[in-house]
Amino acid sequence: MTFKPVFRYDMTIEEIGQVGNRYIESAWNPLYDSMHNQLTVAFREIEDAAYGLYLDQLMPALFDGLEDAGFEATEPLKEHDFVIGNCLLFRNSLEKWGTEENRSRIFWNVVRSKKSQQPIGTILTEIPHSHLKFEIPTAPVLYSLRECERVQIVQGIRRIKG
Repeated sequence: MTFKPVFRYDMTIEEIGQVGNRYIESAWNPLYDSMHNQLTVAFREIEDAAYGLYLDQLMPALFDGLEDAGFEATEPLKEHDFVIGNCLLFRNSLEKWGTEENRSRIFWNVVRSKKSQQPIGTILTEIPHSHLKFEIPTAPVLYSLRECERVQIVQGIRRIKG
């Protein structure tokens, strides 16, 4: 059974990450299994964009839950932005880790209170994937950071990934 993420407006960024990870742990594999054949075919044509089709199904529940609880995890879009999963912006991501068979791309979203517009921290979404075939070798993972500025976020990612 898939766990639906439920957030509260008074949660810390760490608590948001924990709830988000529980949701991903419950949802990622059933969704992966149900879409695997379709996305294997898609991968032959569109390569890495097939992972975007998967994330378009996995991630909206998480970001919708944040919005329902009074948070924003998006920023104004720029002309050439590419967005997947409703809220993951490619310009706010890094892909530097792993082999061609098991790469990691990490997206980041600064989470703000809708009321005050004050940031409470940043959610990092790590997506393990293969560049050789459609495969997600392990569950996507969320990390939380207190930092909210790009330079500090990138430093935080490097700290986590070593």
